[in-house]
Amino acid sequence: MKCQHCEKPATFHITELTEPSGPTVLHLCEEHARTFLSADGTATPASALASLLAKQLKMEKVAEDLAISDKKTCPICGISFADFRKGGRLGCAYDYVAFEDELEPLLVNIHGALAHTGKVPTNQSGSPERQHRLMQLKSEMKEAITREDYETASRLRDKISSIESDDESSWTDDALDEDVDDEDEEDDTFQAEPPIV
Repeated sequence: MKCQHCEKPATFHITELTEPSGPTVLHLCEEHARTFLSADGTATPASALASLLAKQLKMEKVAEDLAISDKKTCPICGISFADFRKGGRLGCAYDYVAFEDELEPLLVNIHGALAHTGKVPTNQSGSPERQHRLMQLKSEMKEAITREDYETASRLRDKISSIESDDESSWTDDALDEDVDDEDEEDDTFQAEPPIV
């Protein structure tokens, strides 16, 4: 069936039972239904129905946004937002950063606030950004070992050690870049010392 105002297929079929002469049937496409629902501002049963249909249109928009969110994945553990919605569990601490926009309204709805006000574990391993940086450096170190680039691997090992010892200034990208720049400026020639006899 086609829309009464254009040639598009009618996806909304509205029957008004308010007229004394009998029911009025409207067949509208989504665009004209939106226009009809927003233009009808009277407090009649038809407007109540119009508000219900308008809510349905908004829910369709929310469903589209949710489909986009479901495709997001965590770069650390690989869990998708759809997996979280199905199982109700996150895969790692970095998921709170990766899905921040989606989780924020949920957390406010459940807990009433975004800030934690309870006890903090004594063996806290740091922020998700710090954990992500550690995992990234460990992965880079393994790759360097595989390539047999032992100087880079040792530099990364030292960087990991300094991060794990809670030296906050050592785990920023700027600090790592400075270390790499300093090492690049060094002379690449190997100076062997004579053997001690």
